[in-house]
Amino acid sequence: MSLNPPFTAETALAKVKKAQDLWNTQHPKNVAKAYTEDCIWRNRSSFFSGTSAIVDFLQKKWEKEKSYRLRKELFAFTDNKIAVQFWYEYQDASDGMKWKRCYGLEDWTFAEDGRMRKRQMSGNDIELSEEERWFTEGVDVNEVEMSEAHW
Repeated sequence: MSLNPPFTAETALAKVKKAQDLWNTQHPKNVAKAYTEDCIWRNRSSFFSGTSAIVDFLQKKWEKEKSYRLRKELFAFTDNKIAVQFWYEYQDASDGMKWKRCYGLEDWTFAEDGRMRKRQMSGNDIELSEEERWFTEGVDVNEVEMSEAHW
């Protein structure tokens, strides 16, 4: 199955889960291969473009966000665009290793070769107690049930 545009419901969902799995590796150079060399990013209040900036951003992200576990779900798609809802949990190395969860949305635009050429992310973090965590060790992030309040 080709994961290049134009997308179908099946290929858009597969693209989202492939991205989820790639990000969960926390390997910046491998993650960056999924983006064009001139990919434009907005991540919260950071704006940048290009592979080296993506790698640098991801290295800093995962130096801060320890025990990172992510889930992405398809929100909507067109021929070459996908919208994603996501949740991830992490321990914040800059805040005493407190557990946090980020809720957010992403807007992706793809080149013909299937690599992303534009990524926009908006997210909000909340602190979590151990009891509030979803993505505990050994749990499949795709199987965690979330109420409508979290969708």
